[in-house]
Amino acid sequence: MLEGYSLPVMVVRRDALEHNIATMAAFVRDHGMQLAPHVKTHMSGEIARKQLQAGAWGLTVATGRQAMAARGFGADRIMVANQILDPEGLRWAATELAEDPDFEFLSFADSRAGVDVLAAHAGERPFQVLVELGHEGGRAGCRTLDALLDVVSHVQAVDGVELAGVAGYEGALQSTDEVRKYLDRLQEAVEYLRVRNPILTVGGSQWFDVIGRELVATQARILLRSGAYVAHDEGFYRERTPFNRIEGELRPALEVFAHVLSTPEPGLAIIGMGKRDAPYDEGMPIPRREGVTVVKMLDQHTIVHGDLNVGEVVRFGISHPCTAFDKWRSLPLVDEDYNVVGTINTHF
Repeated sequence: MLEGYSLPVMVVRRDALEHNIATMAAFVRDHGMQLAPHVKTHMSGEIARKQLQAGAWGLTVATGRQAMAARGFGADRIMVANQILDPEGLRWAATELAEDPDFEFLSFADSRAGVDVLAAHAGERPFQVLVELGHEGGRAGCRTLDALLDVVSHVQAVDGVELAGVAGYEGALQSTDEVRKYLDRLQEAVEYLRVRNPILTVGGSQWFDVIGRELVATQARILLRSGAYVAHDEGFYRERTPFNRIEGELRPALEVFAHVLSTPEPGLAIIGMGKRDAPYDEGMPIPRREGVTVVKMLDQHTIVHGDLNVGEVVRFGISHPCTAFDKWRSLPLVDEDYNVVGTINTHF
């Protein structure tokens, strides 16, 4: 098991990975939506190609550099779920659009200034723009419908850009009622657009069940940008997955193996795994050992309470996959018996 790998090491469980990809592909298909998975979670060509083969509309990214990587993963459709103002990234996108008539590239805008930057860097084909509607206390996005419609009118008046639809992000909202009200505002925004077959894109990691119910009659193509589902976890997303409310499940696909380095006090152990090896921003790693709890993480060490012996190997689940993959350039892909059956490479 894991022969030839120095510990600590994070592994990807093939059975969970493939189950999660198939589960979300089936969910969006059954609800009349499409999936544009956010690959910032893993930035892996091997995983992205599995998602595309399972029927994903295309890939979502957050930056121009990620878009370049996603193109290398084989994506013919890329959505930048962000306001992209990077000249180098826009020049690259304009070149790709000019060289490949089948390539689709979409990005967000929530201001006239952002639209003007896109227009200034457009090439032979206009940039497709999704005008973003936010909410109070959220991140980017126009805060009112009037502000959104002002940006929409500017897109329609400027050369080099073309209106494709509306974008939103509901992940920061705290209740089903808040999400429903926000989705109502997004649908209202779509109704004001004079666009053939508009796109309405939403986040879709914590509230895809509500989205599937509320947007079923919307006169738009619904693109979910769910990302964390592909690896799931045993902390942050285990507590928040919509599959706690509806039938189905996602399975944790990431685990970290590490040695016990020291037991300097009774009931205290130092594990050879730290912040460089596992995520810690949305919950600590979860020991797969009865009676062991994580107390604190340092750069290369994790302090735990529990009855352990020097030299033992401890297995941990993780919380928050979006800050897990970026710590590793390559991860072994393992089967149910932890035999290595492949490699997952990342491109952060």
